[in-house]
Amino acid sequence: MKKTLMWCFIGLLSLGSAAWSQAQTTGGTEKSVAALEDQWLQSQKTNNPDLVAPLLADKLVITGSDGKVRNKTESLANAKATKYVSAEYEDMKVTVFGDTAIATSVFNAKGTDESGKSFDFHERWTDTWVKMPSGKWQCVASHGSTIKM
Repeated sequence: MKKTLMWCFIGLLSLGSAAWSQAQTTGGTEKSVAALEDQWLQSQKTNNPDLVAPLLADKLVITGSDGKVRNKTESLANAKATKYVSAEYEDMKVTVFGDTAIATSVFNAKGTDESGKSFDFHERWTDTWVKMPSGKWQCVASHGSTIKM
């Protein structure tokens, strides 16, 4: 009986240790992806798309709040032509599912778009990040929806 209880205790310790280890890894991944999102925000605040370029997968798909779908090349060209006066995130959350992470937030920004037209928008966005075979996290899809104020 004592041996059985001891083995049950050892088994529970192993399961608890594995769960704790997974929680530690997930928490670290959430922070890593949040840091990548912050780098993306810095690229907008400083009007420097070179900061975001390495974070975007080659097959990136971005659906803007205007309904336009852009690939990586088009998105970077748009980012280069857009000039932000202000850009902020609110309430960012990152949820991890193995080698995929979903980040959501509210984006408030002012500036001028690629045609020189002024904008002041508020949108909710969702970014999908995937851990690539190289071990690097990259955004593979992004979608924005306008928030009516």
